[in-house]
Amino acid sequence: MYLGQEYRIADWFIIHFTENPGMAFGMELGGDYGKIILSIFRIVAIIGIATYVVFEAKKGAHKGFLISMSFIFAGALGNILDSVFYGQIFTESSAHIAHKVAFGEGYANVLYGRVVDMLYFPLMDGFFPEWIPIWGGDYFMFFRPVFNIADSAITVGVVLIILFQKRFFPELK
Repeated sequence: MYLGQEYRIADWFIIHFTENPGMAFGMELGGDYGKIILSIFRIVAIIGIATYVVFEAKKGAHKGFLISMSFIFAGALGNILDSVFYGQIFTESSAHIAHKVAFGEGYANVLYGRVVDMLYFPLMDGFFPEWIPIWGGDYFMFFRPVFNIADSAITVGVVLIILFQKRFFPELK
């Protein structure tokens, strides 16, 4: 797919090819140095999450909690692998389709690649009523972000922990 290309599966489900240069929702952390800081933070976080999951598993933590943390770990790992390697093995995406090239001949150095996002669920849109302060009359779309499976895994893991925290941590009641 070329950058910006879409396949409309339903009105509320679109496959939309985009590349995310930074964090969630396309936010960036200040240029090249920000990209390196973010990538190093992601790697340290992945190592920390893996260590924590192993530690909690040895302590006999609730299986649901371990599964939830594994979702978060897998999503974080998927995003960092995309960021590390995508720019190494593909040409720059644009109005033309990116092409796979030999490792190291891609558009970016290690840790400078972008993350591919394709899932887009614009569930509803419209205009805020005029009486709402600040946003009155402005256009809105509910669920505008384009994301990927790794982002979904992270979100599912976090939501499961929030929903089942009393079951996962009965000692904290």
